[in-house]
Amino acid sequence: MKVSIDIDGQHEETTIVIQCKEMDDSIKSIVHFINGQGTRFLVGQKGEMRHILKPADIHYFHTANDTVSAVTATGEFRLKEKLYELEAMLAPSQFIRLSKSVIANLDEMSRFEASFNGTLCVYFKSGAKEYVSRNYVNAIKESLKMNRRKEQ
Repeated sequence: MKVSIDIDGQHEETTIVIQCKEMDDSIKSIVHFINGQGTRFLVGQKGEMRHILKPADIHYFHTANDTVSAVTATGEFRLKEKLYELEAMLAPSQFIRLSKSVIANLDEMSRFEASFNGTLCVYFKSGAKEYVSRNYVNAIKESLKMNRRKEQ
C-alpha cells in the first residue's frame, strides 16, 4: 500500500482519496476509521438493568428466538439491534461473521478445531465455543491468515 500526503496551505478542506483495485476488509477498516463510524458503546439489558457495553469487551453476538445477545466475561446481555445492524456498526477488522446467527470478536478467540464435516469450532478466551458454518469458513481462514502457505 502506498500513502502520499499533500500538505498545502491553499487547500480549503481536507480530502481523502483512496484508489484501489477492489474493496477488501483493509480498505473497509480504513474507511470505517476515517468516517468515525463504528460505535463506541452498545446498550445491553440484563434483567431490569441496562448496561453500557464496549465492543472490545464483547466476545460474540448471537441470535436465538428472535433475540440478539452480546456475550461478555460478565454475562449475556440482550440487545435491541439486529445482527446485520451490528455487522454494519462494528469494525470489520475486529468482528467477523461465523454463521447466520453469530458475529465474533477476533480479539477474544483463543483457538479453533477443524471438523471432519468442513466446519470449524471456535473457542473463546471465556471457554465458550461456537461453530463456523461452511459458508463462512473461508472468510474466517482469511481473517486468521490461515491460507499463508497458498499465497507464497
